[in-house]
Amino acid sequence: MNIRCAWAGTDPIYVKYHDTEWGIPLHDDRKLFEFLLLDGFQAGLSWITILKKRSNYRKAFDHFEPGKMAAYDLYKVKELLANKGIIRNRLKIEAASQNAKSFLAVQKEFGSFDKYIWQFTGSQTIKNAWKTMAEIPAQTKESVAMSNDLKKRGFKFVGPTICYAFMQAAGMVNDHIVDCFRYSQV
Repeated sequence: MNIRCAWAGTDPIYVKYHDTEWGIPLHDDRKLFEFLLLDGFQAGLSWITILKKRSNYRKAFDHFEPGKMAAYDLYKVKELLANKGIIRNRLKIEAASQNAKSFLAVQKEFGSFDKYIWQFTGSQTIKNAWKTMAEIPAQTKESVAMSNDLKKRGFKFVGPTICYAFMQAAGMVNDHIVDCFRYSQV
């Protein structure tokens, strides 16, 4: 039996996410954008809530195509606010469209969002060595720097804690506990 991070619990959706996605270094711009937005939607909620609605978010938000999302108007916002398959928070929905505009500007400036975002970890995964979940911080100096820079570029719902959760999910940090079977695999 594999030992895994305690947060994965026994819910099959969580276990699959932990075992096949979380913490794997991610360099695909669209997928990075999706992860950043979903972490923003998670603010104030449990991650499992968002994970269970992820397919609904993909449909509702045009599969996180930033070009389409940047063009969202009041009609689209109203449509999203009526969508029972997602968290219907006006500020988060409007932020998603704004974040798409900021994302496109970053891509234009840096050539890719990947190149921009990975600079906060020196373009490599920071491999931590936590023995317990209690040791894992909610934010780090890297996530604070990322948050500050994203905010300067117009991004919303990108506080230091959200940025750290994003860094964990995108494999910018390896925060699997050392006894977890995934720790040495990612």
